[in-house]
Amino acid sequence: MTTNPSLQLWLYDTTLRDGTQREGLSVSIEDKLRIAHKLDQLGIPFIEGGWPGANPKDVQFFWELQENPLKQAEVVPFCSTRRPHTIAADEPMLQAILAAGTRWVTIFGKSWDLHVTAGLKTSLEENLAMIGDTIEYLRSQGRRVIYDAEHWFDGYKQNPDYALQTLTTAMTSGAEWLVLCDTNGGTLPHEVSQIVKDVVKEIGNRELLTRNEEKALTQFPITKIGIHTHNDSEMAVANALAAVMAGATMVQGTINGYGERCGNANLCSLIPNLQLKLGYSCIGEHQLNQLTEASRFVSEVVNLAPDEHAPFVGLSAFAHKGGIHVSAVERNPLTYEHIQPELVGNQRRIVISEQSGLSNVLAKARTCGIELDKDHPQARQILQRMKELESQGYQFEAAEASFALLMYEALGLRQLFFEVKGFQVHCDLVEVKETTNSLATVKVAVNGKNILEAAEGNGPVAALDAALRKALVNFYPQIADFELTDYKVRILNGHTGTAAKTRALVESGNGQQRWTTVGVSTNILEASYQAVVEGLEYGLLLHFQAEKALKV
Repeated sequence: MTTNPSLQLWLYDTTLRDGTQREGLSVSIEDKLRIAHKLDQLGIPFIEGGWPGANPKDVQFFWELQENPLKQAEVVPFCSTRRPHTIAADEPMLQAILAAGTRWVTIFGKSWDLHVTAGLKTSLEENLAMIGDTIEYLRSQGRRVIYDAEHWFDGYKQNPDYALQTLTTAMTSGAEWLVLCDTNGGTLPHEVSQIVKDVVKEIGNRELLTRNEEKALTQFPITKIGIHTHNDSEMAVANALAAVMAGATMVQGTINGYGERCGNANLCSLIPNLQLKLGYSCIGEHQLNQLTEASRFVSEVVNLAPDEHAPFVGLSAFAHKGGIHVSAVERNPLTYEHIQPELVGNQRRIVISEQSGLSNVLAKARTCGIELDKDHPQARQILQRMKELESQGYQFEAAEASFALLMYEALGLRQLFFEVKGFQVHCDLVEVKETTNSLATVKVAVNGKNILEAAEGNGPVAALDAALRKALVNFYPQIADFELTDYKVRILNGHTGTAAKTRALVESGNGQQRWTTVGVSTNILEASYQAVVEGLEYGLLLHFQAEKALKV
């Protein structure tokens, strides 16, 4: 869908402040700087960097950005209004905000009378003074102000007149943006839509009256409305969209929806919905193509596994498993895809499982550079072999690298990089240190030469992996770049007790790509061995395919 430049929206990312309040998420200064520069590349106009003065990390973050500034984004510090019965000019926390050296500042204040009387324990009149005095002081220091109206929707529903007074105070004091916050995340889209319409109408009328009656037009900026939603009712994205369609022109959110409790509005869903579905202008098309990569980059930096089922940017967002679906998508992607995955930097995936039909196998072969048609003698053989293995406990939709090796083997194309002749693993429990040391010995044949190697690890799989690498690295130096990034074990038939069959999934990577392999056995070490060996084999296959492509 073509965007309309007249429908300009301003994105405001708060991953580095609100997003870091997510339980289990922690970032260093270096992490914050890397994320800020990635968001800058993505074209986000406003990036909230944190609360300088609240902790040393945020102070240093803003110092670092003064030395290495962003290219296009405005970095914004965040702070509350002054405390009750003080003077903004004497407020130490506001001095820290000014020291951040930014052009824009975001200030939040109370909209809900309950928070004023029960939380701040002050009067409604003093809360208005706190809002006005803080914004006026920051404006006098040359700062442009975004005002976040905290708990706006709850406050408006309880006492609309007072809630509107807080916005009017912020506006007449010089705030250029009034951001309506659904801080508790409990408001529904139809409520957001109506309330934003009411605010746009009311503030517009009050703005004209104030300007005409009291001050010259040049003294006031044009005040605009923004939206900030939380996901406690799983409505954050829907509420933000409703607010925009009702007149809001700034949208606040976080990458991957990170945030306190259930999270914030997810910019990775909001941006494509706003731009591709509704025609608003948010970021450039070439930047929209970077959305999936940016989502996964932030996941890696904050050390949280990406949500594979996330809309638009998830690994499974355009994955097709059912044979009928795959056949239809192969003819016309519109049959089961609401947008072209490439628009957001994602890609279509054909998933292989026992539910697959021949269409899945043919499509998957094409992704591996193999052209098969339905009449090829090995096509149905591959399908049948895959279904037999799945019935035994293999899971190829989660281990596409193992399925690729299965295909190559059926077609006589599987290259034998090495052959494991045997292995032994010995474990010792050191009671004093309460640790388990493992020693693995492997015998491997490479180009007709037998190699015997041993290595230790903090567990049997780690020791086995280390011994294999040690045996092979002299023949294949690129193995030094491979790493085991994840390891999962599942018991398939627990009712058989210790004789149960085990499935091991091993995820490996080389810094640029990741791949997963699978092994199944009643012996957990044998299942792990199968997956680890295939992980090394597939990594070598990728390396030599890439090397061959470069030569061509």
